[in-house]
Amino acid sequence: MNNLKNIAPKILVVGDLMIDYYLWGTSNRISPEAPVQIIDINNESKTLGGAGNVVNNLQSLGAKVDVISVIGDCKISDEIKELVNSIDVNTNYLIQENGRISSKKTRIISSQQQVIRYDIESTDEISLESEKSINSILKKIITDFDIVLLSDYGKGVLTKQLTQSLISISNKHGIKVLVDPKGHDYSKYNGAFLLTPNKKEASEATKISIEDDESLEKAIKKLKSQVGLDVSLITLSEEGIAVYDNRLKIYPTVSREVFDVTGAGDTIIAALGFALAGNLDINESVRIANIAAGIVVGKVGSATTSIDEIIEYESSIKSLSSNIKIKNLQEISIIAEKLKSKRKKIVFTNGCFDLLHSGHIKYLEEAKSFGDILILGLNSDKSIKILKGENRPINNEIDRAQIIAALESVDYVIVFDEEDPYELIKEIKPNILVKGGDYKNKNVVGEDIVDKLQIVKFHKNQSTTKLITKIIGSI
Repeated sequence: MNNLKNIAPKILVVGDLMIDYYLWGTSNRISPEAPVQIIDINNESKTLGGAGNVVNNLQSLGAKVDVISVIGDCKISDEIKELVNSIDVNTNYLIQENGRISSKKTRIISSQQQVIRYDIESTDEISLESEKSINSILKKIITDFDIVLLSDYGKGVLTKQLTQSLISISNKHGIKVLVDPKGHDYSKYNGAFLLTPNKKEASEATKISIEDDESLEKAIKKLKSQVGLDVSLITLSEEGIAVYDNRLKIYPTVSREVFDVTGAGDTIIAALGFALAGNLDINESVRIANIAAGIVVGKVGSATTSIDEIIEYESSIKSLSSNIKIKNLQEISIIAEKLKSKRKKIVFTNGCFDLLHSGHIKYLEEAKSFGDILILGLNSDKSIKILKGENRPINNEIDRAQIIAALESVDYVIVFDEEDPYELIKEIKPNILVKGGDYKNKNVVGEDIVDKLQIVKFHKNQSTTKLITKIIGSI
């Protein structure tokens, strides 16, 4: 991810520009005129919203950005121009349409919570003349950009005819188009690289009620085929982001605390666009977008984030994740049931994992490849002493659990005291049981419980015992 600090992709945003206006205050009274709060306003602020928030996010990430939009001939439009100028973005591609009122969303915030919002705007489709102007601009400048983002807030800029033209022009030049969609008719986005609808939007567009992984996969596949997408994507709010290229993958959310979801969708499409323009693959791009969204929902208002903040946040998440992954029997039992209800394939393996070496890493990575979730049963200090003698383990169970939990391939760790993990396997009831190569043609504890036993070859000359012998020999 550090490589992203050294790039500055050129990104074009087309869509509905607006102003997000905030009145900040506190409330200690109820109005005598009606049963409503009285908010004592002590501060106010305004920022670009809609497609403007996508621009803000891209600027914060370090991209070079231009924006095409249609504004009115009103005071709000003048404010939009001032705000665009204030972040050093060109206003030459803002087309003025007489009689149009640009959008302004006013939010009243009390004690970090949004109380009410009211809007002033025009939502009629832009004129044919404005459409022609946008097409003309795009044809002249398209080759200057690495990627195009369409931010559709349903305020009339991205008409069906214009949207199809923008995608066609971009595709002709081999430039990906990412769309944050609006409405029920996604045929207007045919030919885009990907869309970023949320679960509700995707349900309405596909007419599939998304209630579990099965219906999610049906909806995401339907979007891909109907709209002709390269990659299909659905944002799942607190559950993360679902992606389908050749199979369904769900990237869990990484937010610590949610204060305000305002603009989270803008952050996702901006981060995706930035990462893809930086030649990252879709999986890495989605991971970065997920982290970026996790940061901004922890802030109030239309917030942004930076690459430095994403790197720092990812590091802090990783430092917490090892402890979060370590569970007791009751916790792992509940987790296993929940995973099964979502039709996740659970893989189980166990061992001492005393002095971690590359053989362990390869073994666990291969074990994870057999399913969706890898649960590792870790022999406690007590059980290792019974199995290997009083001089073992070298590292205690707390240290071993934290080291193993820090591995990306391992989803959960549970420490057990018994000599074998039969009762633990019986409680979890995994789909797949994985054991090392020395168990080939032998009876394996727990194989009667699982659907399938997988034997993984050990890597030669890699074992904890050999490592200990080597260490002793060097003293």
